[in-house]
Amino acid sequence: MPDKPAAEVTIDAHLIRALLAGQAAAIPGATELPLEKVAEGWDSEVWRLGDQYAVRLPRRAVAAPLLLHEQSVLPGIADRLEPLGVRVPAPVVDGVAGAGYPWAWSLVPWIDGVTALDQSPSERGAWAPTLARALIALHTEAPAAHPVNPFRGVPLASRTGTVEDRLRTLRAAGVLDASSADVVHALWQAGLVAPAWDRTPLWIHGDLHPGNLVAHDGALAGIIDFGDVTAGDPAYDLAVAWLAFDTAGRDAFIAATGLHYDAGTWVRARAWAAAVVLMLLAHSDDNPAYFALGRDAAATVIADAAG
Repeated sequence: MPDKPAAEVTIDAHLIRALLAGQAAAIPGATELPLEKVAEGWDSEVWRLGDQYAVRLPRRAVAAPLLLHEQSVLPGIADRLEPLGVRVPAPVVDGVAGAGYPWAWSLVPWIDGVTALDQSPSERGAWAPTLARALIALHTEAPAAHPVNPFRGVPLASRTGTVEDRLRTLRAAGVLDASSADVVHALWQAGLVAPAWDRTPLWIHGDLHPGNLVAHDGALAGIIDFGDVTAGDPAYDLAVAWLAFDTAGRDAFIAATGLHYDAGTWVRARAWAAAVVLMLLAHSDDNPAYFALGRDAAATVIADAAG
């Protein structure tokens, strides 16, 4: 189970201020604002700049195209979601390589709040209908030239080998007991036999879980980290119903979507939730919060299957 990959560049305050200076005209005074590192994921770092902005920079070459995807699609997504009160980090500045840094970077709005990882599932339920409405607004037809992601929004069958491998590994390691592993496997199999998505690909976030949802004052304030944005089967995003909510919240989320998604889509969504559970359990050794999310979501999908 791999640890987080090492950064391929050194990102520090001096570098960021040099990058900002190179495009200082875009945000007057940006180089003088307080700067603080607030997040470091597998692919990118985020630094808060003053009260209103954040700087998002790839830390690995593989992530550089993902940031370009964000720059190209987030303005349109913002136009659809922000009237609903849900902000997204649409770039204020499309930063370019410079000062020895080899890739594009973005200056984005800072979205006040906490990630939903810092809330309990019952607290998240207060904004489940808002998330449902935001996803309906997000899930619109995408053009043929949409960013391609080989892992997200694709037919479930294309991921069966990986899912089966993770399931065997987690069972052998004792992370999942035999009974739980059997239920997760059955949910995946049910998704495989459900009707496949055979319509125009829809825009999807591609990495929708509590860590990428921002809550503020009991409401959903934003959806962040669109690095995996792509188009395909919206069931991948709808897996959040099991990843984020308890039974009451999930019921509210599904009810708020009305008849927008058919029954087969929800069967595939639960299968994707089972697959994301396996991914979290298999690849979060160095991140206790995400391992806990995988453990709790496993209990949720297993209990839902039983009930």
